[in-house]
Amino acid sequence: MSGVEAGVTDLVYLRDAYLRELDAIVTAVEPEGLRVALDRTVFYATGGGQPHDTGTLAGWQVVDVRKEGAQVWHTLASGPGDLPEVGREVRAEIDWDRRHALMRTHTALHVLCGVIWNEWRVPVTGGNMEPLAARMDFEFDPLPEGFGPRVEALVNAELAADRPIEVSFVDRATAVLDEDLIRTKVSLVPESVKELRVVDIVGLDKQADGGTHVRSTAEVGRVVVVKTESKGKGNKRIRLEVRDS
Repeated sequence: MSGVEAGVTDLVYLRDAYLRELDAIVTAVEPEGLRVALDRTVFYATGGGQPHDTGTLAGWQVVDVRKEGAQVWHTLASGPGDLPEVGREVRAEIDWDRRHALMRTHTALHVLCGVIWNEWRVPVTGGNMEPLAARMDFEFDPLPEGFGPRVEALVNAELAADRPIEVSFVDRATAVLDEDLIRTKVSLVPESVKELRVVDIVGLDKQADGGTHVRSTAEVGRVVVVKTESKGKGNKRIRLEVRDS
């Protein structure tokens, strides 16, 4: 296990969201919970409104992925034989169709945020997603007249514009001075986080974000706003679906 840092998992998906499989070393095992930790992983761990990936690990089905501290635990279901032991090299492979659907959905939400901020200067207050469906809340009170069709048209125009999406890593001191990042409340990121990952939909939206995204807006397809609803004073919810072009 030379070169493997105990209790730390390298989050490979932060640098390459398109990597579907890799070999990794088992660093810890919890037999009672059917959980395995690796020195590096291609599996996205639940967080930031994005659900975990599924797939296989050494032939076992991966049904949950959670980050605890600096370590990522993969919960397994049915599989061949015994759990892989510490020190063993295993093959990890994600369910690509599910991952790509989540990437498209996550990018669609960032486009929605960018459109609403640029058009109405209204910040996001929360959100959640599943593959090809999502909801997002904004500080509207009330929603503008004709909002649903208008925002749908604006978002789809940005998707069709095929804007490139760039991922970078910046130190915290630089991030808090970036005017484009101020509305994403970088100040709320724990002080222990010294480097932030930034997702930039070039010319539209720039956010500190740890999720997976497609390479350009055209890859999303198109969105349909299926419902808008009030979640209380100053908080309105938008539900959308992502569909093929």
